[in-house]
Amino acid sequence: MTAFVLLTFAVALILSAAATGLMRRLAPRWGLVDAPDAARKVHTTPTPLGGGAAVWFAVIAPLLSGVAVAAAVRQGWLPESIVPTALRPHLAGTEAKLATLLAVLGAGSVLTAVGLWDDRRGLPWGWRLLVQFACAGIVVAAGVRFSLFLPGLSGRIAATTLTVLWLVVLTNAFNFLDNMNGLCSGTAAIAAAVLATIMLASLPRPHWFVGAMALTLCGALIGFLIHNWGGRIFLGDAGSTFVGFMLAACCALGTFYEAPVQGEGAGIHGFGNHVIFAPLCVLAVPLYDFATVLTIRLRDGASPFRPDRNHFSHRLTDRGLSKRGAVKTVWLCTLVTGLAGLLLYRVDGWVGASLCVAVVAGVLGIVAVLEFSTRRGGAAMPGLVPRPPGDGAAE
Repeated sequence: MTAFVLLTFAVALILSAAATGLMRRLAPRWGLVDAPDAARKVHTTPTPLGGGAAVWFAVIAPLLSGVAVAAAVRQGWLPESIVPTALRPHLAGTEAKLATLLAVLGAGSVLTAVGLWDDRRGLPWGWRLLVQFACAGIVVAAGVRFSLFLPGLSGRIAATTLTVLWLVVLTNAFNFLDNMNGLCSGTAAIAAAVLATIMLASLPRPHWFVGAMALTLCGALIGFLIHNWGGRIFLGDAGSTFVGFMLAACCALGTFYEAPVQGEGAGIHGFGNHVIFAPLCVLAVPLYDFATVLTIRLRDGASPFRPDRNHFSHRLTDRGLSKRGAVKTVWLCTLVTGLAGLLLYRVDGWVGASLCVAVVAGVLGIVAVLEFSTRRGGAAMPGLVPRPPGDGAAE
């Protein structure tokens, strides 16, 4: 397994680092440049977009190459010895997963193309949302869906509806999160690493297919982060929507949607049904940012998709953190909530699961108290609930 993890991660990282370096030179020629905007953006110089195309390539190329190699080995065109021993029993399963993989990668590619168009020309949010729902519908039609452990037609309808909403919400949540160097890519890389750990090391048998997708995405994001951390290139809408969609799909493709095994109290592979909360824990921070930003915008009578500076990271910098300090704070919160999701696979029953969820709620609660408080001196900052004049000014 170690060789598989290192190889999958390293290939994606190298491809992404090289492709991002190339996009830094090509993006300005293609008009993919993000100009500063004092009203809502934190960078001060025109910066190339198009990093998302590099991440897309670094994810697509290894996954399709792996499928092609597996097919060649199955046909006898390549020797089986080139495949790691642990993976050889799963070669036949690669063909069974091909249609699902193509549906996910195809839908992700459409979102990347639409994002590039939006980065270059601009596109109304209504059209973007329509494409996102269409892509989510295609993936769900290919068989990707959560299990709510509900029987019959009503259960399938509920699972289908939830999965479509999950895909669209996470796609937009990571698009919202892409507002500082390293924020979206680093947060997504941590979430992908946690998901890969769940798939490969937390189950009775490794789930190589989803594990490979998560590892590839993690490597591609780290390769991009090498360039992005210094602000030399941005993901753009093409990258942030692709990353969010892929992470959401990985959650639904994992153990979270498989049918429970038979037996009293048994859920996924012998785990209790409480593991369905794992995706919410792993991706709690992007969902928190998405929910709070929407709440603030709707409270202020603004469009839910109007860009502004009311994001999690902006609220932290308003409290005095540096930009990098705010990003690292979001990373740390993501790691803690992700570990809580990982812990769900180590506890029995709903009591232990409730404690894991309580840890996540506690982390987000601490963050909310800190960022929605009033700055010393009485200067109220943007928050969910307006503070009365003078409240806390004397502290």
